Amino acid sequence: MAGEGPWLTIVGIGEDGPAGLSAASRAAIDAAEIVIGAPRHLDLLPDIACPVEAWPVPFTAGIASLLARRGQRVVMLASGDPFWFGAGSVIARHLSPEEWTAHPAPSTFALAAARCGWPLEDVICLGLHAAPCARIRPHLAPGVRFVALVRDGDAAQALAAYVAAQGFGESAVTVLEALGGPRERIRHACAATLDFGDIAHPVAVAVEVAGTGAVVALAQGIANDWFDHDGQITKRPVRALALSALAPRHGETLWDIGTGSGSIAIEWLLAHPSTRAVAFERDPVRAARARANAAALGVERLTVVEGEAPAIAHDGPAPNAVFVGGGLSSALLDHLSATLPAGTRIVAHAVTLESETLLAQWHATHGGDLLRIELAEAQPLGTRRGWRAAYPVVQWRAVL
Repeated sequence: MAGEGPWLTIVGIGEDGPAGLSAASRAAIDAAEIVIGAPRHLDLLPDIACPVEAWPVPFTAGIASLLARRGQRVVMLASGDPFWFGAGSVIARHLSPEEWTAHPAPSTFALAAARCGWPLEDVICLGLHAAPCARIRPHLAPGVRFVALVRDGDAAQALAAYVAAQGFGESAVTVLEALGGPRERIRHACAATLDFGDIAHPVAVAVEVAGTGAVVALAQGIANDWFDHDGQITKRPVRALALSALAPRHGETLWDIGTGSGSIAIEWLLAHPSTRAVAFERDPVRAARARANAAALGVERLTVVEGEAPAIAHDGPAPNAVFVGGGLSSALLDHLSATLPAGTRIVAHAVTLESETLLAQWHATHGGDLLRIELAEAQPLGTRRGWRAAYPVVQWRAVL
């Protein structure tokens, strides 16, 4: 069949088994030389003429054997919509567009929204099978609705407990088991009191957030107290100006050099789920603190590299933007200018006279924008109040 059209058909199957299969899905299965899928999915099918093969665990272990079947008519079973937190995209990236086709079934998200009466376009959809509960932290705000796919009953309990622990124990939680099939069961509870000991896989959890817990702001420059730090942190107003200068965009990668608490890199990641960030920090205690801050704010995808710039080596993709908040030196700027691709945005902050002079020199030579940031905060002064000035910060922004 090579060169004659798709040899692989990815078929989405729901808990209703063959009753929910489209005509195209049935035809693909009837014509298959082999059907491959998780044992649970294979059990949903009626007796079929061709051989079946269980997909191994972990999932990646089955990819090579699937690709070795090129030229056969192969059907791969997947849950619901294979391209919404499913296996479809993982397989498709190994194949040319001509090699495969797909017939999705209704996703668990669509079924959950229908059972709850929620408009799906307004629902945050999360796949948490292998992700920590903290992934939901940026979404916890009164009135937010989200549906999360979780691994099992224990994970569903843990998710409700996490929501309650963040100050949103009043949230309405709906536990939805085996949606669309004969085992479907839907139960309602409050996050603070949910205690179902018999939750069965597959399971989704729908949450309508309510309570008085702290909410992560959507604007750049969230409060300093969201970050554990030892004083080595880019303070909120200055951080907002730095992120505005860095201008995160869809799918971009940041290098945060001298990350300290990780605040700049973390807010870059909070800007959009497609962004990536690598934080460089020479102090192992601060590096560990940056990792913990990222995990607590649901952006555990932050990569923290321990070492001193510019000697730090990183094998990942080149950054789209670089922030230098610590370790600023002429050697570092020379290294970045010589090794990073043209078009990389760079923002550097200076507090000392020496580093300020360095940025003034680079501005004169390489252009860009030079900004002096002077802030003062009202503080008690005897029985009254006065302005306490912070050290001025000089910001250089340029495109390499």
